[in-house]
Amino acid sequence: METKAEFMEEQQMFGHPKGLFYLFFAELWERFSFYGMRALLTLYMVNVIFEALAQRDYAAAAVYSSYGSLVYASTVVGGRISDTILGMRKSIFLGGILMALGHFVLAVEHNVAFYLALALIVVGNGFFKPNISTFVGSLYPEGDTRKDSGFVIFYMGINIGGFAAPLLCGWLGSEYGWHYGFGLAGIGMLTGLIFFWSGIRKNVFGDKGMAPSQEILERKVVGVKQKVLVPLLACLAAPVIAILLSSYRPLGEEGSFFGDQNIVNVIFKMVGISILFYMGYIMYKATLDERKKLFMAVLITFFMTIFWGFHELSGSVITLFAERNVNLSIVDAAQTNALNSMYIIILSIPISLLFTYLAKKKLNPRTPYKFGLGLAFAGISFYILALSGGSADENGMVPFSYLLIMYFLISVGELLMSPVGLSKITDLSPKRIVAFMMGVWFLSSAFAFQVVGFIGKQLAVESDDANVGGFESLETYINGFELIAEYALGAALIVLVTAPLMKRLMGNVH
Repeated sequence: METKAEFMEEQQMFGHPKGLFYLFFAELWERFSFYGMRALLTLYMVNVIFEALAQRDYAAAAVYSSYGSLVYASTVVGGRISDTILGMRKSIFLGGILMALGHFVLAVEHNVAFYLALALIVVGNGFFKPNISTFVGSLYPEGDTRKDSGFVIFYMGINIGGFAAPLLCGWLGSEYGWHYGFGLAGIGMLTGLIFFWSGIRKNVFGDKGMAPSQEILERKVVGVKQKVLVPLLACLAAPVIAILLSSYRPLGEEGSFFGDQNIVNVIFKMVGISILFYMGYIMYKATLDERKKLFMAVLITFFMTIFWGFHELSGSVITLFAERNVNLSIVDAAQTNALNSMYIIILSIPISLLFTYLAKKKLNPRTPYKFGLGLAFAGISFYILALSGGSADENGMVPFSYLLIMYFLISVGELLMSPVGLSKITDLSPKRIVAFMMGVWFLSSAFAFQVVGFIGKQLAVESDDANVGGFESLETYINGFELIAEYALGAALIVLVTAPLMKRLMGNVH
């Protein structure tokens, strides 16, 4: 009879568990579907869904920000359900099926189908995204030094998918129609599920990712087994979320109960206020040392939210800027979304090696300095876009090189901030509330999309002409990019000036 040690030795590939590579390809294709759809989403809303509105940019910004917020917020709920009921395997399958269905529904040209498709992707992502990342960590024994490099490999899969998807889905959408691009995104999701299912069939995951117990799955609630109830409720949640997403109404239009906000914006404001009050209560109860570290955890989360708020403009405002005011000969506007992932792939290893070298020399910057530099790179990247107006031709079009430089700089900023932020939250949080703080960290990406929506509304170009562009839109974008640069650089300055104080608050956490 094969022992567990013999099984583990047999299930190795290139020094890592075989399961890692099945999860690598599953996540690669899932991100292919997600980023392929995202590259087309704002353009599709502006040119099709809200084409008849003078405020089409404004409406698209409202829906895009609400969708992004719910996508990231859903991971908190999906992760909890996985931990307590379904387990990672069943959650990943359920999430993948819902996301694939969402992409295929998005290929149907109808307003009702549009909102339902976004809702299915929101619910599906909540089950898929947090669990596949957790699954990777579960493949390694506690204290295994290979885990960090395993996550580097996994992260590379994310960015390969993020790089290829906008290029292929954008090309299909441009050459043959929006819905072919959305359809390819759906095929990508199904491909990811096939890889995952293949890994299960070959037993490369061993006993990892199973439900907490068969008894929990079979337990009945209101007469229905939980293994049936959870997928049923997930499907029923989609129409509710679709209604939330479609609750936006242009200003002045009958039925605009929340003015220029939809219900999702109101919900997130209430959630944000509740979290702040609860954090205040936790810090009041904490010891002095815990209070210092918790304060730093909150600050890190806050500055990360600001960074993602600027970074995620790539799928909305910057895509519209590329379509209307950038000379594009090699790629189209949707395909420019591939630039960030391209730079992450190119820069990840050199920057990782740089920090390893600096650490050996005892010159590796502490976390506050990395965050300050990351925000500074974000600010400079938007300042580059603001400068592009000086190179505009007679049609209000600027050289593509400005967009290339902008994405390079903001990608460097991402690598300075994102990889260290997550680990520092776990280091700075007391063990009794670390799960709560991780939830707050993931919710920060959801709140970042509220920033995206706010900025998108401010930079909305209103016009009765569906083909708006030229100097009419260029002036709006350039002024907006300059303001964003100032805010980002201001935040960077605050972080860098107060970095010595932050170091003291962090104590021995690097």
